[in-house]
Amino acid sequence: MARPKPQRSNQADPKRRPTPVGRSGNPAKAAAAAKAGPAVAGRTRLTPGDWIAGARLRTLPLAIAPVALGTGAGVVAVPDEAWHPTRFALALIVGLALQIGVNYANDYSDGIRGTDDHRVGPARLTASGLVKPKTVLFVALAFFAVAALAGLALTVITQQWWLIAVGAVAIVAAWFYTGGKHPYGYYGLGEVFVFVFFGLVATAGSAYVQSLTVNLEAWIGGIGVGLLACAVLMANNLRDVVQDRAAGKRTLAVLVGPVAGRILFVFFALVPFVLVGFLALFYPTAMLVFFALLLALPACIIVLTARTPRELILALQLTSFTALAYGVGLGLAIAL
Repeated sequence: MARPKPQRSNQADPKRRPTPVGRSGNPAKAAAAAKAGPAVAGRTRLTPGDWIAGARLRTLPLAIAPVALGTGAGVVAVPDEAWHPTRFALALIVGLALQIGVNYANDYSDGIRGTDDHRVGPARLTASGLVKPKTVLFVALAFFAVAALAGLALTVITQQWWLIAVGAVAIVAAWFYTGGKHPYGYYGLGEVFVFVFFGLVATAGSAYVQSLTVNLEAWIGGIGVGLLACAVLMANNLRDVVQDRAAGKRTLAVLVGPVAGRILFVFFALVPFVLVGFLALFYPTAMLVFFALLLALPACIIVLTARTPRELILALQLTSFTALAYGVGLGLAIAL
C-alpha cells in the first residue's frame, strides 16, 4: 500500500533562511550584485541627490568653522583696521572647495581600490557603479582647481606669494589622504593631517589673510577646531572599523581598537571646551560657546554606547554641528 504524500504547508520553514530581497540565491551572483551596488540592485539612473550625497554635506561645517574662527582672530589682531569681507569670502571658498574636493577624491580612490565594497554607510558614487571612476576623479580635480584659483586670488590681494606653496601642500595632502600607492589615511595618520590642515593651517591662514599676522587666539582656536575635526573623523572610522580592518585600511580606530577609539573621540570632542574656558578669561562672551556642549555631550554618550552604524552617523552629525557652533561662536566672541 502506497503511503500518502505529505501535504505541503503554506507556512515558511522557520529553520530556513529567506533569500534577501533583490539578491540572487546563487552565491556567485549575489556577490557580483553586492559589488556592483545599486546599479544592479535596481537603480541605474544617476540623480542630483547622488552627487550631493557624494559631497558629504555633513562634513562641510569642518571647512566653515576654522575660517570663521580665524577671521575673528584676525580682526582683533589689528583693531584699528576694518575687516576684509572679500578675503573672508575667498578663504571660505578655499576651505569648502578643498573639503568637497577631498570627499570626491576619497570616493574615487577608495572606490577603485575596493575599500568601499566593505562599507556599511551610505553608498559611494564610484563603488556603487552609478558613475564612472574617471568622472568622479574629474569632479574632485575641478573642486581642487576652484580652491587653487580662490587661493591665488588671495595671494594676489595680500601680495604674500608664499601662500601659493601652502595651498599646494594642502591640495597634495588632500589627494594623498586616500590616493596614491601609500595613502596616509591607511596608516593611522588621518587624524594628524586633519588636525594640521583643517585645524591649525585653516584657522591661522584665515587669520593671516585678514591681518598679515597670526595671534595666540588663532593658534588656540585652531587647536580647538582641529580636535573637533579629529572627533568627526574618529566617529566615521569607528562606524567602519570592522570593514576597514577587512579591507586592510588601518585607520587610527583600527589600530587602537574600538574601545580606545571611543575614549579618544570623547577626548577630541571635549578638550576644545577647556580652551574656551581659557579664552573666556579675556573674551567673556566666549562663555556662550559652552552651549555647543548641548551637541557635544550627546555625541559623546552616543559614541560610548553605540551598537549600530546609524548611531555613529548621528554622533558624526552632532559633532560636525558642534564644530560649526564652536568656530562661528568663538570667532564672533573674539571679534566683537
